[in-house]
Amino acid sequence: MTQQVHKTDKDYMRQALRLGRFGLGSTAPNPAVGCVLVKDAQIIGSGFTQKSGRPHAEAMALDEAGDEARGATAYVTLEPCAHTGETPPCAASLNDAGVARVVYAIDDPDPRVNGGGAAMLQEAGMDVERGVLADEARRDQLGFLLSKTEGRPMVTLKLAVSANGFMRTPQGESPWITGPLARKSGHLLRAQHDAIVTGAGTVKQDNPSLDCRLPGRADASPVPVVMSRSGALPDNCKLAQRDNVIISDGTPEAVLADLALRGITRALLECGPKLAAAFLADDLVDEIALFTAPHEVAMTGESDISQMQLDLRRFSKTHQAMLGPDSYVHYCRERKNSCSPELSPISAPLRK
Repeated sequence: MTQQVHKTDKDYMRQALRLGRFGLGSTAPNPAVGCVLVKDAQIIGSGFTQKSGRPHAEAMALDEAGDEARGATAYVTLEPCAHTGETPPCAASLNDAGVARVVYAIDDPDPRVNGGGAAMLQEAGMDVERGVLADEARRDQLGFLLSKTEGRPMVTLKLAVSANGFMRTPQGESPWITGPLARKSGHLLRAQHDAIVTGAGTVKQDNPSLDCRLPGRADASPVPVVMSRSGALPDNCKLAQRDNVIISDGTPEAVLADLALRGITRALLECGPKLAAAFLADDLVDEIALFTAPHEVAMTGESDISQMQLDLRRFSKTHQAMLGPDSYVHYCRERKNSCSPELSPISAPLRK
């Protein structure tokens, strides 16, 4: 006889977080939210924010649950919205569906919400609780949170380096430092970001396409952003054939501010050591995706990693994996308004 496992609020919120991550890189300027509806210890509906931000996760879950939503508990990774836009407020939709309890992870700093969703739910007589798996949710929502609190997208610095710290190979050799599995993981990172930033030097030397080449994910390619003092691209480069390339001659801070105004919340930095060092020096790198090959390359002089003055002690390791022969480690910068921002005046579980 199989014993039924009793699931907790954290278990259901963890499922909602997993769902929300499917939207990373496709929902901007809206957050990538996940929602799970539970009744009598059974999941009766689930969803995540769809492409370009509509429908919302709550709407997807309510549509799946139908009439069964009455009396259910909703687990949502971000405070349900309280404003009317292209769709009704999710807080009102949860109430109209008869949901009895709402558990959400973190507050929404958008001035149109910022506690208003929770207040709307409470006024309707629902039991409301916040803060379940808040740290995990903040990290998933970092780009959206920073766009509302600092006026910039989050930045992930992606690095592929040899065992002796170089990001390049000798002229005439294959440009690939890491293997196929690591490169596919790099393309997944591209799919999970709204924009990909590089420098004019990288465009000139490597002629990258900066797209997502995973099967079935061509439409997930991020917007290419080239930082160039000349404000122009070489006529024969691959990016010159793209119609959505952003070219900027500004500082890292100015470029990020411009991207935020364009609705971009997540930016992947794939560039040479000089531009990476500039972002690091300005404290604008929030996460680092470090792929390391087990072999050295025949390069001499100061390594690229040394030139960047990369100090990983400023970052916390969040996860790691072996991708074939290559190692992958993901780091997160620990600071206020980054991995664990204090973004809301609400500081305790909300109960009617």
